[in-house]
Amino acid sequence: MTNHYNDEAFFEAYQEMDRSKFGLEGAGEWHELQKLLPDFQGMRVLDLGCGYGWHCRYAVAQGAVSVLGIDLSSKMLAKARELTESSKIVYQELDLRQLEQLEGEFDVIISSLAFHYVEDFHQIVTQVKRLLVPQGKFVFSVEHPVYTAEGRQEWCYDEGQLKHWPVDNYYIEGSRQSHFLGQDIVKYHKTLTTYLNTLLVNEFTLKQVVEPQPSQDKLAQIPEMKEELRRPMMLLVSAETKAD
Repeated sequence: MTNHYNDEAFFEAYQEMDRSKFGLEGAGEWHELQKLLPDFQGMRVLDLGCGYGWHCRYAVAQGAVSVLGIDLSSKMLAKARELTESSKIVYQELDLRQLEQLEGEFDVIISSLAFHYVEDFHQIVTQVKRLLVPQGKFVFSVEHPVYTAEGRQEWCYDEGQLKHWPVDNYYIEGSRQSHFLGQDIVKYHKTLTTYLNTLLVNEFTLKQVVEPQPSQDKLAQIPEMKEELRRPMMLLVSAETKAD
């Protein structure tokens, strides 16, 4: 994974985003992602790509007995530790491509907007399966394949008028160059089939699949957000491992 979040300029720009300043309530998908999360009471939780640790702290607030948050960015982890008071939460610097280094069992594994930075989703899922207990919960969000397919992640305009969102090379998976927070960023496009079938062939049971729309509150507060109804930006998935 390319560690953009340790770049000083990029990190400073990231700190100005609503999800950085206002936490979960500042994340546009939270009103839907929250519904997919399980009862955390008594759970051991792993957060893949934990960032500032918002989901880690939420899990503890909802009764989790332990949470391990991993992230590749030392800057993100420093901020997470600064914001965290609970001794039930531990943060560890680790690349998501190196999950084989983790040991232990978890009841719940979550991830927010991290997997589109990793090329091999199959490797992620096989390691998640190894780390989860039977009937363990796996909930994650990614940028939607419609959003990542063409690469630039920018609307098309004609004479200053917004026309459409470009979707191209959908079936050609792999790296894409996009521009985010003032930098050229490498992300990895995967089809919807890859996300869902990778779970199924690894014997996960799909529980819910959600393409979140902006909440009515957000649409009322920010009228320009009506553009977000024209194409999906994110994909949310809830799955579960088999019972013994």
